[in-house]
Amino acid sequence: MNRILIFAFFTLLFVCKTTAQTESQIHKDVVYLADDKLEGRATGSEGEKLATEYIAMRFKEMGLEPKGNNGYFQDFTFTPKTHPHGKVNFSDTTSNKAITGRNILGYINNNAKQTIIIGAHHDHLGYGQEGSLYRGKEKLIHNGADDNASGVATLLNLAEKLTKTNTGNNYLIMTFSGEEMGLLGSNYFVKNATINLDSANYMINMDMVGRLKEDNALAIYGVGTSPIFKHIVNAYNDNFKLIIKESGVGPSDHTSFYLNDIPVLHFFTGQHEDYHKPADDSDKLNYKGMETISNYIFNIITDLDDNGKLPFRKTKNESDEAPRFKVTLGVVPDYMFNGKGMRIDGVSEEKPAQKAGLHKGDVVIQLGDNPITDMMGYMKALSKFNAGDTTTVKIERNGKTIEKPVTF
Repeated sequence: MNRILIFAFFTLLFVCKTTAQTESQIHKDVVYLADDKLEGRATGSEGEKLATEYIAMRFKEMGLEPKGNNGYFQDFTFTPKTHPHGKVNFSDTTSNKAITGRNILGYINNNAKQTIIIGAHHDHLGYGQEGSLYRGKEKLIHNGADDNASGVATLLNLAEKLTKTNTGNNYLIMTFSGEEMGLLGSNYFVKNATINLDSANYMINMDMVGRLKEDNALAIYGVGTSPIFKHIVNAYNDNFKLIIKESGVGPSDHTSFYLNDIPVLHFFTGQHEDYHKPADDSDKLNYKGMETISNYIFNIITDLDDNGKLPFRKTKNESDEAPRFKVTLGVVPDYMFNGKGMRIDGVSEEKPAQKAGLHKGDVVIQLGDNPITDMMGYMKALSKFNAGDTTTVKIERNGKTIEKPVTF
């Protein structure tokens, strides 16, 4: 009996030590990528170059084969002409200056017929280029710990697991440049692929996976892009509150692969009030949560290891249904909320919501005469107002229903 207890004790000690070491490496990767010395990893900057050299070093440590055009690197040059969200940038005097971005590509060759592509973008917003939500006057570094040092660190953790097992597929491990400027790196890759894209089995993307909350809400996009995905993501879920979206189109790099008829899964732990602001720092991440997500994705890959090439299925683009609107409430919606209404995850300074006295955690259930049951209902309600309009907003706060005036 004592021998059994001693064996169990040392087994538990080994497991705990291994888990701590894993979390420590994930933490180490994030801390480096989100350090001030990288100056926010803007595409084409010296800070991004440091990030790419670090990632390439980690690929080499794991024994990944170089799969770029120049070792692990795939450089591409472009002239920026648009905002990250598609608007022409008339005010940017640097728009006519060429910028060179750099993708990083490592390969695990199992001599298989198909290759799984696993990706995350490594670039961010530097000192707050287009896309920043920071409104202060002081020039501050946007370190992008969650967006997207978290995805890169989780990718590195997952890649290390895959060097030792699951040989039914090859693996192309990639980090992308230029995501914040419009999915430029992933778009360039699919047009200049260093593997035969016909052999691509499916693509996994991790963008902002560092802030798993207490309710364990995890969003997975693209589950409709192959018939087997919905069953698999549910079969291996034993601790997440899954928010499942079928569409293969979204504001991250998986879209570039979906548009080339490759099944995709995109993992995301939700937006927050530090999104695209200088406050997105490494001390705010849930490192244990990132390890849990890595293990979950690994289990999905393991199950699909002997399934051959997955069939691709086109999905309805859910963003096509989004209405256009001329005003904003000035809040960060909680996209992980699946209750009735639209829960606020952050309130912007000097915007209508703050002036109306709305707080983080409030659930908006009505705007004017328009009841709100979900995110789409919220956007449809907003689309009915113009700048200068005054109406009422009805919220639920701590079990009470409150009504407040709001002016757009």
